[in-house]
Amino acid sequence: MCGIVGYVGKQKAASIILEGLKRLEYRGYDSAGVCVLQDGQLEVAKKIGRVENLTKEAAKHRFTGTTGIGHTRWATHGGVTDANAHPHVSSDGKIALIHNGVIENYGQMKTFLTGKGYTFKSETDTEVLCNLIAYHYAKESPGAGGSRFLESVRKTLTHVEGTYGIAVLCVDCPGEIVAARKASPLILGVGEGEYILASDASALISRTQNVVYLKDGELVHVTPTAFFISTLDQADVSPVVDKITWSIQDAELGTYSHFMEKEIFEQPVALENSMRGRFSEDGSTAQFGGLNLTAAELRQIDRFLFCACGTAWHACLVAEHLIERFARIPVEVDYASEFRYRNTPLHSNTLFLVISQSGETIDTLAALREAKRKGYKALAINNVVGSTLAREADGGIYQHVGPEIGVASTKAFTSQLMVAAMIALYVARMRDMSFSDGVQYVNALKGAPDLVRKALLQAPHIRAIAKRYAGYSDMLFLGRLSLFPLALEGALKLKEISYIHAEGYPAAEMKHGPIALISEKCPSVFFAPNGEIFPKIVSSMQEIKARKGPIIAIITEGAELPPGLADEVITIPECHEAVLPIVSSIPVQLLSYYIAVERGCDVDKPRNLAKSVTVE
Repeated sequence: MCGIVGYVGKQKAASIILEGLKRLEYRGYDSAGVCVLQDGQLEVAKKIGRVENLTKEAAKHRFTGTTGIGHTRWATHGGVTDANAHPHVSSDGKIALIHNGVIENYGQMKTFLTGKGYTFKSETDTEVLCNLIAYHYAKESPGAGGSRFLESVRKTLTHVEGTYGIAVLCVDCPGEIVAARKASPLILGVGEGEYILASDASALISRTQNVVYLKDGELVHVTPTAFFISTLDQADVSPVVDKITWSIQDAELGTYSHFMEKEIFEQPVALENSMRGRFSEDGSTAQFGGLNLTAAELRQIDRFLFCACGTAWHACLVAEHLIERFARIPVEVDYASEFRYRNTPLHSNTLFLVISQSGETIDTLAALREAKRKGYKALAINNVVGSTLAREADGGIYQHVGPEIGVASTKAFTSQLMVAAMIALYVARMRDMSFSDGVQYVNALKGAPDLVRKALLQAPHIRAIAKRYAGYSDMLFLGRLSLFPLALEGALKLKEISYIHAEGYPAAEMKHGPIALISEKCPSVFFAPNGEIFPKIVSSMQEIKARKGPIIAIITEGAELPPGLADEVITIPECHEAVLPIVSSIPVQLLSYYIAVERGCDVDKPRNLAKSVTVE
């Protein structure tokens, strides 16, 4: 969840690191810091708050060195203070360290190190790790240079229980960084005469598109002229250099006020990219190149189990509805964080699927590993090529929507809904869906981007509604069938970025308890698409109205509400059932965004949140 940047090259390291940290600020913004190795010293600047604060602090230092590390922090151990900010320097002044993850046995380590005379200035587990590296470095034979530095890090990590992505400097090794990972992403960018370490490609894409994705249990030793990868047990690793397929412009804000706004309006193109090349020549079904399952194997599957966290979990709930509706196969959905600790009975013909935009969500990775440990085929839906999830799954589907910077997911979510709809079609056509129904389904999916473009035209109208409702403290979101997950997602979006308390419920469940919350001060957002259950939704709306609750209704074209029932009406295009969740996402994304803007919230960096959750 924190951001890591490291630089070895010929340029001044501080400015390059600060630029990278600014691009990684969405991963953690409680505090930030930089350490540069120069004139035989570890020069450190760090500050609570945003990277902008660090930039001002760094200007007071004369950073000229060409090797350095930097960090944006999302606090786990210890409060938000300058002392707890990274980088940390060992009490003997030899080692500097930045860290993403949690060291679970840091207490025992701290007790041991205190007995050896090491002192601590912070409350963090990271400083303990830093001092332990210094301890092992002091024990190594002097004069061994970089290998002494590398081995001190390696020995330290053999004692660690927990997770880490680290980058380390040693005062005696100018021009060198040692980095390692376990369950926390780390990438090495290979530039022209320089190397850049980062926890996310967005931090290095302005300098190189050539990258090496480190795997769990690997260390990389970077020098001014080369890099060397090895494992904890000292086995050499031959690096594979991949190429990032998107450009720096994809991660730029452009003319938009926030990345969330930009990504909302990028959704038509994102959906097109998610579908590209994934329909059969006869236009009757979907096709995927990376499932690594034959048609015969898929026909043997008699149950799906989806696991995810947060917004991706809501996408799983939509997948459940669509697969059961069209493919007639039972689907279960579990929180990844719960699945790994439950002894869930699974049938032998169960297919396990996980969804994660980043491919680094630690609970989702743990669920994947647990399923594979028990012998189940595990597929992944994710957006980041080279992510841990993509590498460890038996197969999967890339979303291809480009970088998503806003903490509150938008284009990645609707892309996940699109992939879910395509999976439902793919499996349904293998079972009993007819050719003509398949063609109709495919045409509906292909038309989704234009329907989203049409829904986005409602933005000015939704902004006006947001102005009228930004002052409320509570809100309910209500939907049925495939739109119940959208009610959950709408409530989550509003909570995430505007800090308004919001809850999502199945519309018919209101009278079983939540209706007690209804008053003039608690608006309800209803998904009310035209169709078979429209009258039932209208009945639920009338129950709310009878108790003076304000109503915002999201309806499809052709739906006619009784006069005066809804205080506000947002109309979206009528569409196929498989596409309805995608199009219905747009109004609640816009409503949440504009309410947050109206309330003066920092939309892209909401308090207490970070983009990729890589710690438990």
